Amino acid sequence: MDIKVRNSMSELREECGVVGVFSPRETYEIGRTVYYGLYSLQHRGQESCGIVVNDDGVFSSHKDLGLVNDVFSTRELEALGQGGMAIGHVRYGTTGKNERANAQPIVVNHIKGSMAVAHNGNIVNSAELRQELEFKGSIFQTTSDTEVIAYLITKERLRSNSVEEAINAAMNKLKGAYSLCVMSPNKLIAVRDDRGFRPLCYGLTEDGRYVIASESCALDAVGAKFVRDIEPGEIVIFNHDGIRSIKEHCNQKPKAICIFEYIYFARPDSKIDGISVHRARVEAGRALAIDYPVEADIVIGVPDSGLDAAVGYSKQAGIPYGMGFVKNKYIGRTFIAPGQAQREKLVNIKLNVIEESVRGKRVVMIDDSIVRGTTSRNIVEKLRNAGAKEVHLMLTAPPFVDECYYGTDVSDKSQLIAANHTENEICTLIGCDSIGFLKMDRLHEMIGSEPGKGYCSACFGGEYPAGRAVTGKFKFEIKLSDRKKEEN
Repeated sequence: MDIKVRNSMSELREECGVVGVFSPRETYEIGRTVYYGLYSLQHRGQESCGIVVNDDGVFSSHKDLGLVNDVFSTRELEALGQGGMAIGHVRYGTTGKNERANAQPIVVNHIKGSMAVAHNGNIVNSAELRQELEFKGSIFQTTSDTEVIAYLITKERLRSNSVEEAINAAMNKLKGAYSLCVMSPNKLIAVRDDRGFRPLCYGLTEDGRYVIASESCALDAVGAKFVRDIEPGEIVIFNHDGIRSIKEHCNQKPKAICIFEYIYFARPDSKIDGISVHRARVEAGRALAIDYPVEADIVIGVPDSGLDAAVGYSKQAGIPYGMGFVKNKYIGRTFIAPGQAQREKLVNIKLNVIEESVRGKRVVMIDDSIVRGTTSRNIVEKLRNAGAKEVHLMLTAPPFVDECYYGTDVSDKSQLIAANHTENEICTLIGCDSIGFLKMDRLHEMIGSEPGKGYCSACFGGEYPAGRAVTGKFKFEIKLSDRKKEEN
């Protein structure tokens, strides 16, 4: 996510996915298991990916730009060799140059051994932590929060008896969102921040291998049975002595899972903190039908995150559900595509209207959210061109009006359509006949919590549970002339 001097289009930043595997009894081509896990989390990151394999303390790694299937051929997977532990990562990063150096996991070698770190989230005090570390001699190779986390843990490790003690100490300084897979020479460790902004869980295969993943769908992909979610603030250690937890940071702060995980990021076949993503989206659609009843002939969903909600709207409203779009599965998510022209081009390639479903009909179209509005306008126009008589746009998120610093990192709201226009104006700009946003007081119904409790809705005008980020961490990606403009 760019800061303001870069005239950002306010894309989402660094909504990533992590996978870790621990085999207590034998070594094998463990990188393949991580590969399949990452493949199932491809929706969380399409910019770069990487895998690190641990063979008795010797780390082998491969990471690069591109999709999992492009980065890892049979040759690359074989080159990783065998091991008893491994971690992997898929990344979205529209801030930062699209370069291999920013791919994860990050490997750090220090006097007490090697360590690999994969991170999903965003550290709000990253800039100040980085400055503190730099003044003490740390030299950074990337602009990512992950490297700050890795160095902070390393610093603590030099004066701790174990890596988990170092992580526990580092958590006292970290503010923001972080779900981590950390690998030392003999331990695999899962870590979740004390508010639980980002999801993390683990499972167990029939042959006794433990699997850590951002979403439960990755466990299914590798044949692991879900055991449980990592608790907010929990550190779970897997090694040959078994499993143990450190819960010093648990229950210290109110839980604040990112509600956008249920609205958009996660796969519908995942469960997050015991809540089915599919069920949450169906519930959002039901709520929209109650609050925004319209006379229509068909309800359609924008693939993929709008489909489940469309089912909910259809059932509640008694309007037939239909298939309105065909999606090209080989195109990544346009929400985070770098550059407006590219996003619009991708929409044209990605979605095509099924004309027979909408021609001459009053259409209710369900989508997850509106950020800039250009994608929605494009899709509405497609429906009009296909002969839709009316288009009523319903969104399963409230208006996106504020910055996010916990993993989506929208840092400039000047390009957020809802931050600068009324709902009626948005309706006119997009070209639909009516528009409806999920109401803020309905968000809790998605996950069955109490109103305003258990989730973060800061980007929709709610409170910031962990505060706002300090700018400056992207200074090496900003031209000197632009820095001077900012200073002036």
